[in-house]
Amino acid sequence: MHIPDGFLDAKTALTTGVLAAAGLGVALRRVRETLPPQRLPLLGLAAAFIFVAQMLNFPVGGGTSGHLVGGALAAILLGPAAAVVALGAVIILQCLLFNDGGVTALGANLFNMAVVTPITAWLVFQPLTRFIGRRTAVALAAWSSIVLAAIICAGELAWSGRVAWRLVLPAMGGIHALIGLGEAFITTLVLGAIAAARPELLEANAPIRRREVIGWGLLVALGVVLFIAPFACPWPDGLEKVAARLGFEHHAANMLHAPLSDYAVPGLKSEKLGTILAGIIGTLAVFVLAWATVRLVGRKNAEN
Repeated sequence: MHIPDGFLDAKTALTTGVLAAAGLGVALRRVRETLPPQRLPLLGLAAAFIFVAQMLNFPVGGGTSGHLVGGALAAILLGPAAAVVALGAVIILQCLLFNDGGVTALGANLFNMAVVTPITAWLVFQPLTRFIGRRTAVALAAWSSIVLAAIICAGELAWSGRVAWRLVLPAMGGIHALIGLGEAFITTLVLGAIAAARPELLEANAPIRRREVIGWGLLVALGVVLFIAPFACPWPDGLEKVAARLGFEHHAANMLHAPLSDYAVPGLKSEKLGTILAGIIGTLAVFVLAWATVRLVGRKNAEN
């Protein structure tokens, strides 16, 4: 669902940029007010895991692939504000380091994936847990977050004049309803594994062994990069498929020369090895970016 350069006009890019900046600003303040200090490193770990998970495209049929966005996973694990910050770090790094999503569409990608998905998931998950089982609530929250983000993305494309609303709405909504099933399955599976292995991570005030959790968490994330990421499905994702089907893919442009564009290392002949090295760099970088951002903002707030 990463929108490239050229798909959005100036008014849409500016509007979504303002919305994204506002959402990230509020989230950063809320994180410093509500997230216990001992759980701050978990924000960086969640960002690192989501970055890795977004490298793993899975097939959804018809020559189309999807990947985990992670909004529901992060929101249920850390709360909505921390989830917005974690996903924001992922989306920004993907754009600037890997050219995954256009720099002119960065505001839209941040708004759609870093703001809409975790907030939607949280608003669906919280009330549903009172009436249905936790696993079902997790699945519905994850699925809803993807579908709503896709519908908003469709609206941005239509507002930009790239494609008619009556065409892009069913196309984006339909294909992401399928991708949302993958999001629901993976989110439920991961949260279930965490509940079984480290239940304290799902309790806001439970004490945790930070060094142990962070160490093992990063080790698992890097293991996924090493042994799974090079074999991700190469098919186009939902937005790319819709753009090709509806005939506006030619608007895609590249406004930024990212150093590790397309998760490849310049000068390295082996594509799989390049993916692994790029993934390792990205995993560590997003962990540091997310954690350092929260610590820096917290220090400035304390000084003021």
